[in-house]
Amino acid sequence: MATLDREVAARVVLQQCLNAKLQVKPQDEDSDAEWVEIQRGMVIYICFFKGSSKELISKIVGSLLNVKLSESDSGKHVAITELPGDILIVPQATLGGKSKGRCMQYHSNAGKEQGMELYELFIAQCQKELEAHAQWLESRAVLRYGTYGNRQVLTLDTNGPYTHLLEF
Repeated sequence: MATLDREVAARVVLQQCLNAKLQVKPQDEDSDAEWVEIQRGMVIYICFFKGSSKELISKIVGSLLNVKLSESDSGKHVAITELPGDILIVPQATLGGKSKGRCMQYHSNAGKEQGMELYELFIAQCQKELEAHAQWLESRAVLRYGTYGNRQVLTLDTNGPYTHLLEF
């Protein structure tokens, strides 16, 4: 988690969901739109800032996959790997926005190439960590993710506004 004496390197929003559907490629004249979908689980919105590094990825992944935010059938809060539940990762550059006058500015965000590299590493590290959890693998839970740098359409059903902001 970020402390007051240093800059934020990444911002993450976690949203518990019953199901979610994300458009990863818009329709064009040659093909239909492409979508990824998850069932009960968690949506992770992530934004990398200038100053983010590869070394930070494992800390972020460890925190997100082990935080006890998912509500089990018994009402107990458990990690997503213990639920087990699906995960949808959505790159969200707007999490880096700051209001200036009546406009939003994104000068703090990592550059597009660096952000894409960190996003790809984040997905790979999540997949690796999830595959290390036998209960998550046996449940046939899935990891899906959006396309970095594209505007994406999201449909989300939730059983309550259970949203958390984390900074690293």
